Amino acid sequence: MATADVSTESLETGVPGFDRALDGGLPARRLYVLCGPPGSGKTTFSSRFIATGAANGERCLFVTMHETVDQLIADMSQYDFGFAQAAETDQVEFINVVEGSERNPLTKAMRKHSGSSVNQLTNRLTTYIESRDIDRVVIDSTMVLEYLLSGTDTDLVPFVTKLKHVDATVLLIAEMTDPTAYAPEHYLAHGVIFFHNFLEDEGMRRGLQILKMRGVPISADIRPLTFTPKGIQIDAEATSP
Repeated sequence: MATADVSTESLETGVPGFDRALDGGLPARRLYVLCGPPGSGKTTFSSRFIATGAANGERCLFVTMHETVDQLIADMSQYDFGFAQAAETDQVEFINVVEGSERNPLTKAMRKHSGSSVNQLTNRLTTYIESRDIDRVVIDSTMVLEYLLSGTDTDLVPFVTKLKHVDATVLLIAEMTDPTAYAPEHYLAHGVIFFHNFLEDEGMRRGLQILKMRGVPISADIRPLTFTPKGIQIDAEATSP
């Protein structure tokens, strides 16, 4: 793993068109929120991010809160970007918080439904990331996290704040349908990426919008997003109305 003070390093996601839009990829060792409605591409994007990291020899962690690891692997196996193969290597670790064993270091903290459990969860997760020298982290999702804690988004503030300082690049998936309804994690994150679904006469259209990316000049235009046999693809040049 590179040292934490090399803040200008770009980390490729592997998502066609997205890395090009950012001139190489996401600034490394920062926290990003991926938000949007169900079925818009957030988990597929994140899975490609993990598979790319594993292929590059990086250590990766996927924390899932609403589906089993087997379901996640099965869903992502329909795409040809090597997620199932990466999942079988020592480069990728999974934690299923909801259905995990009581021996899981995060499970008990998640199930206490108390203010102290927020600190326990945060400390255990950050310790887990740092002790295993993890480079890439995906946490899916904040909606389930809020429910398992106290049911309010304010509990995410200490969680996100501490995760911002781990020596890893973190993707935090959030369910959201209104791009103007900002939550605390959007203000705290180093970057916010919004996935759009548009229902029009000719059918469903999808798009991706980089709303925020600290330290990087960006266009906030909505770029067309399509699902292909290799996962999602972004048109880095075109924009959607």
